[in-house]
Amino acid sequence: MKKIGFIGAYDKTNLIIYISKLLIESKFRVLIIDATLLQKTRYTIPCINPDRSYITSFENIDIAIGFESIKQIESFLNTSVNNYDFVFIDVDNKKRLIEFELNNSDMNFFVTAFDSYSLKRGLEVVGKLEYKKQMTKILFSKNMDKSEDKYLDFLSSEYSINWSEEKIYFPFENGDESVNIQNQRNGRVSYKQLSTQYKNGIIDVMFQIAPDLKYDNIKKILKNI
Repeated sequence: MKKIGFIGAYDKTNLIIYISKLLIESKFRVLIIDATLLQKTRYTIPCINPDRSYITSFENIDIAIGFESIKQIESFLNTSVNNYDFVFIDVDNKKRLIEFELNNSDMNFFVTAFDSYSLKRGLEVVGKLEYKKQMTKILFSKNMDKSEDKYLDFLSSEYSINWSEEKIYFPFENGDESVNIQNQRNGRVSYKQLSTQYKNGIIDVMFQIAPDLKYDNIKKILKNI
C-alpha cells in the first residue's frame, strides 16, 4: 500500500478523483480520504445515506469522509487499509496532517494556485516543524512561468519543506473547470473534454505515483472515458 498526501489550501478534489479513476481502470484498489475542513466530497460525490463519518463508493473508488485518523477508518471497515494499493489523503489543515501522519507517507504533493490565499494558507498547513517533508509541486497556473515558482520558493523558505526537482503544471482554464462542474452534475468521471495540458498533467502525476504503468495504456483510458 502506498500512502500519498495531497496537501494545500487549493481545491484538490477533482484532480484526486481523475487520478484515482485511472488507477481503478488499471486494476488497482484506491481509497481517498477527505481530511479537509470543508469536506467538499460530501456535496460533490453521490451517497445514499451520508452520516457524520462514512465510506462511499464512486466509480469503484472508495471515499472516506469525516474520519480523524487511519485507525478510525480501519475500525469502520473492520480491516486494514493495507488492502488498498493506494490511499490518497486530501489535507488542508495542519491538525489532520499530523493525525494522518503524512510525515511518514510514501509521497506528498503540495497543490496550489498562485493567489495569495492558496499560497500562504497552503504553507500554513505544512507548518514549521522540526522535520522537513519531501514534496512535489503541483501548480495550477494561467501563465506557468518561472517567476511564480520562484515566488513560491521564497515564501516556503521558512517552512518544513524539501522540494523535489519534479514540478507538475496544470493550466488554469475555464474550459477545464466547466468539465469538472459537468462531471459533478452528471455523477461521473469523464476526461474527453479536458484540455490536452490538463490530461498531460494527470499523466505526469500518474507516473510519479505508479512509474511502472505503461504510457500507451494510460492514454487509451483517457481517450475512452
